[in-house]
Amino acid sequence: MSNFDYFVVFAEMRTGSNFLEANLNAFEGVTCHGEAFNPHFIGYPNKDTILDVTQGEREQDPLRLLATIRDKTDGLGGFRYFHDHDPRVLQAMLDDPRCAKIVLTRNPAESYVSWKIAQSTGQWKLTNMKRRKGGTAQFSDQEFEVHLAALQEFQVRLLNALQVSGQTAFYIDYEDLQNLDVINGLGRWLGVAAPLTELDGKLKKQNPEPLSAKVENFEDMGKALSGLDRFNLTRTPNFEPRRGGGVPGYVAAAKARLLYMPIPGGPDEDVTAWMAALDGVETDALQSGFSQKTLRQWRAANTGFRSFTVLRHPLERAHSTFCRRILADGPGAFSRIRKTLCQVYDLPLPKSGLPEGYDAAAHRAAFMAFLDFVQINILGQTSIRIDPNWASQSEVLKGFAPVAQPDFVIREDELTHMLPLIAANVGYAEAPVPTAIVADLPVGLEQIYDADIEAKAAQIYQRDYMQFGFGAWGDQAA
Repeated sequence: MSNFDYFVVFAEMRTGSNFLEANLNAFEGVTCHGEAFNPHFIGYPNKDTILDVTQGEREQDPLRLLATIRDKTDGLGGFRYFHDHDPRVLQAMLDDPRCAKIVLTRNPAESYVSWKIAQSTGQWKLTNMKRRKGGTAQFSDQEFEVHLAALQEFQVRLLNALQVSGQTAFYIDYEDLQNLDVINGLGRWLGVAAPLTELDGKLKKQNPEPLSAKVENFEDMGKALSGLDRFNLTRTPNFEPRRGGGVPGYVAAAKARLLYMPIPGGPDEDVTAWMAALDGVETDALQSGFSQKTLRQWRAANTGFRSFTVLRHPLERAHSTFCRRILADGPGAFSRIRKTLCQVYDLPLPKSGLPEGYDAAAHRAAFMAFLDFVQINILGQTSIRIDPNWASQSEVLKGFAPVAQPDFVIREDELTHMLPLIAANVGYAEAPVPTAIVADLPVGLEQIYDADIEAKAAQIYQRDYMQFGFGAWGDQAA
């Protein structure tokens, strides 16, 4: 008899979770229902239901689907869960000792490269070698640091939850997936009676070459990884250090002893342009893409440095995020989230681009729908991640604490006189005055602003308004 009522496979993209699911489904009496809590689909792309629960019903009550998988699967049911899946079910699973936790891991460098290749080829699963699409990856140290930090944060949370509750998980690495004995050991742990005689033969390994053959700038990758603590690249859950604070997004001046700690959704282009002008360089000469180690090295080499961050009025920040991440197309846009907002949250926009005749009235309606979504999202009532671009600024500031709090927390409307004062602290008596260089397009906030929009923002970001003393945006803009 099994010790469990259902199971979850904690995994990530490109860790071999499809192959593990195929082998779990090969056990008699075991059913894995795919990515049951993926915010963009239910189970698998182009599928409408799991055990008669629709995506819309799951969105309204995710615990209903969890209970349905537990109680109505013929045999032992489960699913795959990634770090960016519906956060509303995570704690319920972690607290339940009758939920079997399977933790699938892979060397983060390997999973990152595999993900980049899949992005470039559009091939995420391979069953016929004749249809294999070859490809290579371009390594980005900053992108990899973000990838690694997200994996670490999630794995640390899993580990801590299991420790606190006195539970244990079945840990399995990517390389273990080809070991029949290990897979059968997992089956015994789940309480499955009959072992497998062979592993699934349909799915094929897509990129069997060594990393040196798959990465176009492999030498750059080697240099970047040498700057990380090598033990951060071993299998989880023993990742060290425990990270936070958005370190890869920090920006240091080219020469001045200044460190900018951005709050996503803020006036980053304005600030970085000023930092570049301070030393008479282009913005690409600024230092960024920090890791914990390289940030410590920079601090040690810049005694007397000053760090700062910039607060933006919550309504202006929300509008800027809407324009740049949801409304726009291209690099930096959240195209998948936009599609989900259109499908599930009635965002009055097409899935890409702008409709013909898009004007201020249409912009206001779309922005208000976005604010409606943000309101329930930051309360944890949606399956989409609480993105830092629209999270409360007070919460983002808390995330800086494990690294260090900024020396200066200034407001966007204070930039013209505060940034030269900060520069004076590090020896720059003559500093340029910052100017606003980025405008929200295609419709400015001033064209749609009214009391209803202000009231909505104040309701969503009540803590930021109270904690930082923000008044109505209209008074500030007047």
